[in-house]
Amino acid sequence: MTAMPLPNSEQPMRRYLDNPGSGPTVLRIVLGSQLRRLRKERGITPEDAGKAIRGSHAKISRLELGKVGLKERDVADLLTLYGVADETERADYLALARRSRVPGWWQGYGDVMTDWFETLIGLEEATDFIRTYEVQFVPGLLQTADYAREVILLGHPDDPDRLIERRVQLRMERQRLLTRPEAPTLWAVVDEAALRRVPGSVAVMREQLEHLLEVAELPNVILQVAPFASGGLAAAGGPITILRFQEPHLPDVVYLEQLTSALYLDNPDEVDDYMAVMDRLCATAEQPDRTVPFLKELLAGLD
Repeated sequence: MTAMPLPNSEQPMRRYLDNPGSGPTVLRIVLGSQLRRLRKERGITPEDAGKAIRGSHAKISRLELGKVGLKERDVADLLTLYGVADETERADYLALARRSRVPGWWQGYGDVMTDWFETLIGLEEATDFIRTYEVQFVPGLLQTADYAREVILLGHPDDPDRLIERRVQLRMERQRLLTRPEAPTLWAVVDEAALRRVPGSVAVMREQLEHLLEVAELPNVILQVAPFASGGLAAAGGPITILRFQEPHLPDVVYLEQLTSALYLDNPDEVDDYMAVMDRLCATAEQPDRTVPFLKELLAGLD
């Protein structure tokens, strides 16, 4: 990911230190961005910064981009190099470094977690606004356990039951962010094809549609259906997720999931392109007040 300069050296630090719910992913990004700002303000090259922590400019790049955790010793040495002598300010940086290395809840699922998916969950935990479009399946954040199990079996047909159930548990745990205090807003556009495709059995799909009727009533969930009647769609290439953060110094991130990996884009021009695609999707889809009637019609057709 591309770090962005921070407009204020203390407010973001204090906000995240005061928020016990901030996960390690966003803490690494915030801390790395702050250190990058300090280095550039002092006119210090990545090579010189790398030497100060017994590493290379590549190590500095990884630290500043939030891709790896920061050791307190490295942070302390960088702060000294950057001329940060105030003990209170140094203590904040070191506290953030400690917090950024505390495992998130999802790291307990290391047996079924890939690195690229771990990044997504960490970003979801920190996001303020999620926009997503799905064409094949109901979005993972809105799936029931039985529906999730059928979808997971499609991608992992040879996994033992124990791992399948672990993946289901992970998906259910991930969904808790929608009902937690200060939950992010989820704006989801689901293709009609995903709602008519029946994984497993009619009973599984019925339960899933009933669940969507429930979550559509949540104040932080906006749900739209892209019907067949709308014709061609702007995102014909596949699913898209865009994550936006409350803090202005954290860039929007586009998440593009592939079969065995994912892409994370935060170049402003690329993000703008995908945001324009999402805007067109939302304009083409049925408006949110049509979602409940649409789902009820689909439910009636399952009887």
